[in-house]
Amino acid sequence: MPAALTYPGVYVEEIPSSVHTIVGVATSITAFVGRAERGPVNVATTINSFGDFQKQFGGLWEESFLGFAVNDFYLNGGAQAIIVRVYNADPGNAQANPPVPAPATKAMLTVGNINFIAANEGLWGLSLRATVDQNNIPADVATSMGLAATDLFNLTVVDESTNATQKYMNLTVKNSPNRVDNVLRQMSSLLYCNGTPDPTKPIVSGQDNLGALETALTNAQTTLTNDQNAGAPAATITTDQTAVTKAKTDLDTALNKATAALSDGLPLNVMSFLPANGQTAKQGIYALEQADLFNILCLPPYNGNDVDVNLIAAAGAYCEKRRAMLIVDAPSTWTTKDLAKNNFIANGAGTSSANAAIYFPRLQYPNPLAGNQTQTFAACGAMAGTWASTDTARGVWKAPAGIGASLTGVTGFSVPLTDDENGELNPLGINCLRSFPVYGRIVWGARTLRGADALADQYKYIPVRRTALYIEESLYRGLKWVVFEPNDDSLWAQIRLNVGAFMQNMFRQGAFQGTTAAAAYFVKCDGETTPQNDIDLGVVNVVVGFAPLKPAEFVVIQLQQMAGQIQS
Repeated sequence: MPAALTYPGVYVEEIPSSVHTIVGVATSITAFVGRAERGPVNVATTINSFGDFQKQFGGLWEESFLGFAVNDFYLNGGAQAIIVRVYNADPGNAQANPPVPAPATKAMLTVGNINFIAANEGLWGLSLRATVDQNNIPADVATSMGLAATDLFNLTVVDESTNATQKYMNLTVKNSPNRVDNVLRQMSSLLYCNGTPDPTKPIVSGQDNLGALETALTNAQTTLTNDQNAGAPAATITTDQTAVTKAKTDLDTALNKATAALSDGLPLNVMSFLPANGQTAKQGIYALEQADLFNILCLPPYNGNDVDVNLIAAAGAYCEKRRAMLIVDAPSTWTTKDLAKNNFIANGAGTSSANAAIYFPRLQYPNPLAGNQTQTFAACGAMAGTWASTDTARGVWKAPAGIGASLTGVTGFSVPLTDDENGELNPLGINCLRSFPVYGRIVWGARTLRGADALADQYKYIPVRRTALYIEESLYRGLKWVVFEPNDDSLWAQIRLNVGAFMQNMFRQGAFQGTTAAAAYFVKCDGETTPQNDIDLGVVNVVVGFAPLKPAEFVVIQLQQMAGQIQS
């Protein structure tokens, strides 16, 4: 009530509502961890299209399957992805004779007295060009900073591999809000200052070394073309051609030297994903600690054509912690049904978590980086996209399989399977990918790695497990308001109201078995679930149960002939 009732009249007071709407979380945000041509290292970066991936991480790259998996994800209906680029620095070889020093990881550029460095690792940085000029510097801007106009300059940065251009006006090397190193650190995605610029050295207009050599080559070629068009004497043309040759040689020599001193990193290994301090430093797969939420984890092959089983085990455990699903790719050695069956029985898949699923065989489609020759690729990205599109169309409780789960961009599979062969793998928990007339290439399995018939696990099916994870994550986030509230009947009633409303909404969408809400789910939170001892310990217990929908995996049609009517 109001703090004080001092005058006769009507007082208005707003009373807090007991309704705290629980919003369902996303279900198909997919995390990809692997090697890329460019982009921030050990940083969880959210993208919304393959165009975003191309812009930030370089697109398809012959050194890595990551780009292909991300492309498959978007081709098959994926919407939002989180990319973690992992980089394995080349340490050189100190034992060689003579010793081989470790190459640089980032490209460096110098313009006048200012040293720059590429924003992230890799040879891509050699495509950066930087130009400094002092054109059109406003005197009033310099005065407002307490500087002379000659202390300011403009910086233009061009990424020749993407044609991206960034321009920064009225920068300086002296202490001010526009000091170049601070501005680039805050605003640039292409390059930063390499150290702190020296404020005692004058500003020098010009280009970086490679940019200047490119300009020299362009000018020489322009001169040659103009002289040829003007009908210049043969001696002049010969001189021009010599100048072009020299300019091209100078540029090639500089590029070769820069390339030799720089590295795209070595091929990844298991320690690239699971570094010794990875969990505390948030590196490798643990860089995903920077992401608030992800639902699916994909680790495209990196070790030749496979993912180390130790990494799969660690990734499975991490997905259990984060309430996410891991999509495991069948090893490249599974080249027949028998090899798949026998190896799986003998060695498993690296994890037997209910939060993981494996698909066999691998995909085949044209590789644009190899003259569109048909090659074999891991299936994880396409599967994640199929999960996402099924979630959008039908809900997380619908199995991402069947004739509606067709694969886009796939021309075939590495191992064609028959019904009988499928029948040997499915009871083990291996999800098969099949080709059918009319329907094309489709997903024909929906089991977790606890899906073997012999296990009789409650989370045998992918949609059941994912529905449970969806409810868990939604309630985990939607009940934060309960913390520190008075633990009594009033709180328990509010919890039942809000959780019940969330579950009822899912029931109305067809997420559960049962024709009535009572048969489909229950929410219990009262003195029975939370006895006095728990109240004294500050604990409130909420028990939520649901009757999951399970896929109609086997359809049995009973057919009987009718006997003709017999006269008695």
